[in-house]
Formats: sequence, C-alpha cells, structure tokens
Amino acid sequence: MSRCRYRDMASPADRKHDMDVQAIKRTFGIIGTDPELDRAIGIAAQVAATDLTVLITGESGTGKDVFPKIIHQNSTRKHGQYFAVNCGAIPEGTIDSELFGHEKGSFTGAVNERKGYFEIADKGTLFLDEVGELPLSTQARLLRVLENGEFIRVGGNKVMKTDVRIVAATNVDLPVAIERGRFREDLYYRLNTIPIHIPALRERKADIPLLFRKFAADFAERNHIPAITLTPEAVKMLENYRWDGNVRQLKNVTEQISIMETDRNITTETLAKYLPNRVVSNLPVLLPREDTPEGMSERDLLYRVLFDMKKDIAELRAQVNNMSGSRPMEPTYVQPNSVTQIGDTVVTRVSHDEPEVSEQEYAEFIPTEETSHYGVISTSSMTNSSTPETLSLEHHEKEMIIKALEAHRGKRKDAAKALGISERTLYRKINEYGIDL
Repeated sequence: MSRCRYRDMASPADRKHDMDVQAIKRTFGIIGTDPELDRAIGIAAQVAATDLTVLITGESGTGKDVFPKIIHQNSTRKHGQYFAVNCGAIPEGTIDSELFGHEKGSFTGAVNERKGYFEIADKGTLFLDEVGELPLSTQARLLRVLENGEFIRVGGNKVMKTDVRIVAATNVDLPVAIERGRFREDLYYRLNTIPIHIPALRERKADIPLLFRKFAADFAERNHIPAITLTPEAVKMLENYRWDGNVRQLKNVTEQISIMETDRNITTETLAKYLPNRVVSNLPVLLPREDTPEGMSERDLLYRVLFDMKKDIAELRAQVNNMSGSRPMEPTYVQPNSVTQIGDTVVTRVSHDEPEVSEQEYAEFIPTEETSHYGVISTSSMTNSSTPETLSLEHHEKEMIIKALEAHRGKRKDAAKALGISERTLYRKINEYGIDL
C-alpha cells in the first residue's frame, strides 16, 4: 500500500500531528524523514504545553540543543527568558554560583551579589546541557529545585523560590553513571519525567544524503562557489559510514570537501580521503561456542575462556618441558587486557573496572612472584625457567619504569600510559626510586 493511501486513511488527529511536525521542521531547519526523528519532534511538541521536566538523550552531535528551543517556543513560557547552560564547560568551583547565584563576600572575588540562572530565568525555560557532568553537590541543589522550586544562593541563608521549566540533555548513560556513584538516582527520575531520545545519524541512513546536499548548498551559497555533488557510489559510501560525530561530523566533512576539491562531482576515491578510518580494537571478543549453554552471562563466558586458556597453557608448558628437559615452569597468570611491548619486556595493563572475583572462582589463577603489582612480567623469566628469581618486586618495578622512559625518550605521559598507571603515580615512583632522567 502506498504512502499516500496510508496518509488518506490516517485520522484527522494524526494528519494534524504530521502537519505540526513538518511545520516545526521548517521553523527550526531540521532535515530528515526518519520516523524516530519525527517521533522525537512530536513528543517535544506535545509536552511543550505542560511544565513537565524533559530529559533529552542521544550521542554527541545529534542536535539535542534544538529540542529545548522547540519546547520553549511552543509553550506558554515562550515570552519568558530562555537560557542554555553547558554544565560540562563550567568549572566545579563556580557552577553553583552560576546556577543559583551568590551573596556578596561569600567567597574570594564575590565583591557583589549575583543572581543565578534559576533566578533570572523565572517564568521561563532553563536548558541544562551535559547535565551528567554536574558535581554531586550541585545535583543535590538541583533536586531541591525540581522538588519544590526552592534554592539558596551560595553564601546565603534565605530560601528563594523560582518558577522555571527545566529541560536537560546528556550523552552520558545515566543508569551506568548511577551504578558508579557519579549521578544521583533520585535526580535521574526527577529529570526523566518525559524522555526524548534523538537517534544517531547511522540509524537514519536515508537522511544522510539529504543533510549532505543541504550542507553543501548552504556552504556554496555563503562562499559563492558551485555546490558539490556525489556519485551514486559515493552516496552509498556516505550512508554506510559510521559517523561517530553524527550530524556535526557530516557537516564538517561536507565543508572540508567543498573548499578543498576543485572537481565538484565527488567520487568514492575523493570521499575516502575525508572519512577517518575507524580505530579498531585488537582485543579479543567473547563469542559463545556451539556448546555454550543458552543464557550464559558475559562474566560466565569470561571465566570459561580463562579456564580454557589455562588448559591450553598447561599443555603447551608440558610440551616445552618435554623438549627442553628442564624443570616444570611455574604457572604465571596474566589478566587478558591490552598488552604493550617495551624492549624485551611485555607490559600488561590490568583493568581495574572488572567485577571482583571470589577466591573460589580464581583459586587456580594466583599470580606468582614473577608478576608485579602493575601486571609487568619479564619475558626472560618466562623463556628461561631454570633461572631462579632473586630480584625483589621493587627492583622489577624500577627496571620497568626505566625501560618505559627509555622507550618513550623520557616522555612521562607516554611511559605512564604504556605501564598502565597514572602520570601522577609515575612521578611518585620516579622520586621514590631516585630514577635519574
């Protein structure tokens, strides 16, 4: 059945809804026909007439900043103030003052009292972009405003009232941030009264050529040059690219090609020069085997892989011992994380984000004295098992730090990254061991 017949069968309310969405697109310059995008616009238009708090989610570059404007302009508050605050761009020490204001003398430099955005935007709309970056102390203050419209200026003791509409946006996975203790769960549910999700550009492939043509035409008009076009093969290439930067990245690429290329018909060879190669991880991926029980969790899969690895290593060790006639090698466990080669030494960066494992589960995976605190293992001790280990862990650690610094020509940042430790920890270790750079 054709799209036109579907439109004819739609109810008057549905047709009005579609007309409202199209009108909003024209007003705010939104390009695209994706159903999920239209749904997000429709929700914004519906919720605008209320005072409900809205949480907009989506990847960076998807255009989340347009939706608070849609909500404000279609609300009864459209004649009030509209403020957009980037919470991630304001230093932690001043964010409370920016949002809630401060009293004179409340801190160094507070020579006058100052009104915050919640006070200035009274009867209007306040857009809190990157709300997931707010400090926990500020989150507690924001929760109080959302609950009863009350706040206190920094350094003050007078409770003030505000009537402001909150629209928040984030590209952070807030449920994950809650699990890690970085975001308040009660604040999340207060903000998430009406959720609006903006689809990533790779999820709306049909819109990519439309956006490209729009960006190319706009750039050509501003700079008085012919607009670039794409060959059919280049269009396919554009649609199949991942676009991690979403609409923002597509616009940048379009403008780069428009200014750099003299041939205005862009082929796949030309387009490929402007599409960065995706960084592909070489880390192993846990894939279930044919005999894997249905419903096995990723953690159980990891345990199974580790035990299979132990079995393979044991068999390999037995073969080596049979060939060399040397004493059996002591088992050495290395956590399967990213590995860096420094000279003749393997440096394994051990992840600290893995879930804790019980003693029973890892009873047979006990690191030997050959393994240091940072997962550093000398390959010489692995290849020549007959050599007794007489050096201390501290000596090993100092040796690894020196080798890392030499390998990276004294660049501490790169050396710390290779060792899998922070730069601050590396500085402390250099001073502790008296390493002369």
